[in-house]
Amino acid sequence: MECRMDGRTTIITGGSLGLGKAIAMEFVNSGAKVAIIARRAEVLEEAKAEILAAHPNASVATHACDMRNPDAIKEMHQAVERDLGPVDVVVNNAGTSRAMDFMKITDELWNEDLELKLMGAVRLIRLTFPGMKERRWGRIINVLNVGAKAPRPCGAPTAVSRAAGMALTKVLAGEGAPHNVLVNAMLVGLIESDQHLQRHLKSGSSDTVEEFYEKMGKAVPLGRVGKAEEFANMATFLASDAGSYITGTAINVDGNRAPVV
Repeated sequence: MECRMDGRTTIITGGSLGLGKAIAMEFVNSGAKVAIIARRAEVLEEAKAEILAAHPNASVATHACDMRNPDAIKEMHQAVERDLGPVDVVVNNAGTSRAMDFMKITDELWNEDLELKLMGAVRLIRLTFPGMKERRWGRIINVLNVGAKAPRPCGAPTAVSRAAGMALTKVLAGEGAPHNVLVNAMLVGLIESDQHLQRHLKSGSSDTVEEFYEKMGKAVPLGRVGKAEEFANMATFLASDAGSYITGTAINVDGNRAPVV
């Protein structure tokens, strides 16, 4: 089975590092035109250079955009459609995994989390969903984490905003289905990412990155931390015609770490 995306225009938020960059690389490898979105222009350009080094003829656009800013999202969407054409695929991957004791979460922190992870996705989908329905082809993938299904103590605010993203996925899947617009969620477990690398650096541990991930992998039934490329493979399947009968699902990509299916 080959997952091709030839000529499809795609937007990947949080696309400059980690999972987002891996998805962009795999989409390009499958023939898609890719717009990678993040806040830092210099990191976006580094990601673009890396993608083009591997795929010199690829169509790659970058747009610095704060997904908490409605006006910036509109400007980004207009620029992508101007540069690459009508958007066929949206991957909502922007966000962090902020988790703490409930009583320490201020209103400001709640609002920041929901604005970035939920409302950023809502606003981008609001701009791209009508065109997908009109053309009778579209894919929306919401990148969440397994806490959306199985929240842990001290898992807020991220578990709550991610659970809202899972509900949004199901609502949109029902509305998109008559128009061949498929909407799914991918739930991240322990997978190599820039966020984990930053935590390792901040910890001051003498472990190498490999040792850090090896220890982390002991908490996973499969016995290891996942690779970003493995996550990207599933995203490509869902975004291509190979996944044409899958919608309204929330798929754990976690090596069976989550206690629920």
